[in-house]
Amino acid sequence: MTTDPLVSAVHARTPLSGVDVIDAHAHLGPYSLFFTPDPSADAMVRVMDRCGVRRTILSATMAIELDARRGNEQTAEATERHPGRLCGYVVVNPHQDPAAELSRWATHPGMVGLKLHPSLHHYPVTGPRYADAWAYAEETGRPVLVHTWTGSDVDDPEQVAEVARRYPKAKVLLGHSGARPDGFARAIELAATHPNLYLEICGSHFTGRWLTRMVAALGAHRVIYGSDFPFIDLRYSIGRVVFAELDLADRATVLGGAIRTLLEEKS
Repeated sequence: MTTDPLVSAVHARTPLSGVDVIDAHAHLGPYSLFFTPDPSADAMVRVMDRCGVRRTILSATMAIELDARRGNEQTAEATERHPGRLCGYVVVNPHQDPAAELSRWATHPGMVGLKLHPSLHHYPVTGPRYADAWAYAEETGRPVLVHTWTGSDVDDPEQVAEVARRYPKAKVLLGHSGARPDGFARAIELAATHPNLYLEICGSHFTGRWLTRMVAALGAHRVIYGSDFPFIDLRYSIGRVVFAELDLADRATVLGGAIRTLLEEKS
């Protein structure tokens, strides 16, 4: 019988306890590219309760796909419906008045960071239309979650690293850590070179073995847990951390401590 409290909770089918879990990558609302059974805020919180997740930071798919203004409104509404459980990323679409969206949500207590999705926006992360977002990130200290895909011409991790170099005070999360197994090693190398880059680990191709390699290379404080719910089941994503070959302190840091520090929260 294991004495590991996280593994024991999974075996007992009970929520994780004794560890502060914060999901740093989730979405709200239906998505045009594939079906998700229930992409609502209420469903997110129900799954969080089953797993022992205290808090989730999400962005509306409406915002990353079609209408940043309306989508950010949906995100804000979700944070108000579930205060303390759901927080939001302000999505900045480079084609839809970024400065206005940044100004509009600057003081909203539920909006704690920024989300950029260059692939869906069809615009390179290094482009000047994202400049307002990066300046805002440096000024406020709020983290920026950037969708990345190895080999992309708009958001390959190499391009995000270039932005991190230009804006050294920005806290930049490499969403999916490049997404593809052929890019994970390079994402680790880039994060090792740029201290303001953090590896966020959600994705269909990610494994517990890659997590242990990331922690060994960078330290657990540079690795961020995310689920990509409802695109990927939160329970599957959290299991990869729970059963990773890491000590309890490192798994606790990945599951919540690292992003909590970036948000400048106390436990």
